[in-house]
Amino acid sequence: MRILPVSDTQHLPFWRRPIALLLLMAIAMPIALNTWFALLNNFVVEVAAFDGADIGLLHTVREIPGFLAVGVIAIIIFVREQILGLVSLILLGVASAITAQYPSLGGILTLTMLSSIGFHYYETVNQSLQLQWIPKDRAPQTLGWLIAAGSAATFAVYLVIMVFWEAWSLTYNMVFMAGGLITAAIALFCMVFYPQFEGATPQTKKMVLRKRYWLYYALQFMAGARRQIFMVFAGFMMVEKFGYEVHDLTALFLVNLLINMAVAPVLGRVVFKFGERNTLMFEYTGLVAVFLAYGGVYYLGWGVAVAAFLYVVDHIFFGLALALKTYFQKIADPADIAPTAAVAFTINHIAAVFLPVVLGLLWLVSPLLVFLIAAGMAGVSLILAMLIPRNPEPGHETVFSNVAPAPAE
Repeated sequence: MRILPVSDTQHLPFWRRPIALLLLMAIAMPIALNTWFALLNNFVVEVAAFDGADIGLLHTVREIPGFLAVGVIAIIIFVREQILGLVSLILLGVASAITAQYPSLGGILTLTMLSSIGFHYYETVNQSLQLQWIPKDRAPQTLGWLIAAGSAATFAVYLVIMVFWEAWSLTYNMVFMAGGLITAAIALFCMVFYPQFEGATPQTKKMVLRKRYWLYYALQFMAGARRQIFMVFAGFMMVEKFGYEVHDLTALFLVNLLINMAVAPVLGRVVFKFGERNTLMFEYTGLVAVFLAYGGVYYLGWGVAVAAFLYVVDHIFFGLALALKTYFQKIADPADIAPTAAVAFTINHIAAVFLPVVLGLLWLVSPLLVFLIAAGMAGVSLILAMLIPRNPEPGHETVFSNVAPAPAE
């Protein structure tokens, strides 16, 4: 439990520095999470006989811990963020590992809840630690490389499933178990071999809601609502409409990951060069087009190749969301990073609690309407992104910040 300021870590070997710990965590989390996602749609359809309403309910349950992420603020009063993040990773790994042993609606929902607590609390803490430990001038590029590392880990997971699923007659239990336990093992390694790093600014350990962060909150809310369409229904569509099997869906994920491994570091440089405003406007414009095209898959009868192409493009656009992190880093009081990460994660998941189950029921009536709603959400995000100033900073959080009436002479 040695506590070491981040500013005093240059004497450590690279593998024991804060950035190396962030890198290991970036690799560990996707192994369990994406093993679960790679198998989920086929597992619930083939083993548990889920329909659209059931999958919507599952994802609503999965998002409840995200809505409660504000509870992190209470926990970090007693537990260091770094420890909380690693314990959360262990919970994610163990819960994911035993998923196939409970192939009923109740069992799947219970383990989904547990693994989701692990994932969402880890993500809340991880975002906070990234913004505390990475200097502002290197944040976009470094975040891009961390995304690429996570993509590489996910690529390895998907490659193993695609190559060996049929060749070795793998079972759901074997793959869930392997992915979950690897994540838990990496987290345990990090707990043992890394000191406790201390950021430069002590974090506020109480609820923080500041009026000047309103645009960041609004963008987080829309991002959470919009993300549900992709997370819940894009992969489900490939199984339900086009009959994708486990190895087919995993092959699509692999192509997606190969592209993102190459693109993610470039996205960091894009944010650094063009700024958060332009980057987010480009992302949301692209997402409007992608979601409308998803609707065309149903309304115009476009084939599986178009759907697969849209899935990959969709994921690339989501990678640009790192600009939202760096926007907040630029406008935030350094002491607000940890509590605001928790509050923002809760705001991000407000719509996620009810939207999947509502849209799951709508999906039974018209998948086209689901994707049209998603396009509308992306359009609202685009309007909000236009309110980001070209050079955000404390006191200049939106384009309205510098147009207040001048005092009377």
